[in-house]
Amino acid sequence: MTPILKAAAMAAVVLGTGAATVSVMNSDIADMPVPSANWQAGHELDGMDFAVTAVINENGAEETDVLRFADGRFHSVDCETYCNFGWSGYQTWTEGEVIHFTATTRCPTAPHTVVWLGQVVDGRIEVAMSWTTRRWYWTQQITGTGHGTLSADAAPPTSG
Repeated sequence: MTPILKAAAMAAVVLGTGAATVSVMNSDIADMPVPSANWQAGHELDGMDFAVTAVINENGAEETDVLRFADGRFHSVDCETYCNFGWSGYQTWTEGEVIHFTATTRCPTAPHTVVWLGQVVDGRIEVAMSWTTRRWYWTQQITGTGHGTLSADAAPPTSG
């Protein structure tokens, strides 16, 4: 066999093995589902900041964050620190005194998507979130739940 044929045969074996490995490694995980509801562009929470404590489901770690709402947009200070997520639109629907909200945020420089789902009533917030990272060779998801209160200490909301 000529050196060129040997190289082509080796490339076929390597690429074939790599393709098999990738197909085994790259199973996707869906983002946290948002329930069907009469979602509308959000404004009910504008001007509110919430100091939140969350627990990561996978390892029990506790995280703190500030969630901000301004001009129909949502912002997580913790996500901003991690990956410059910036501000994203949010949606709401109300049920009596309860304001339900959802927001999906994406990192502009990495394959991270965070889905937030929560409710606010009487200055208290309850949230669930999923942080999904999709790479060509794997998908990883971190989920958590948290709660908090309207924050008087947070900086005034701006949608920078």
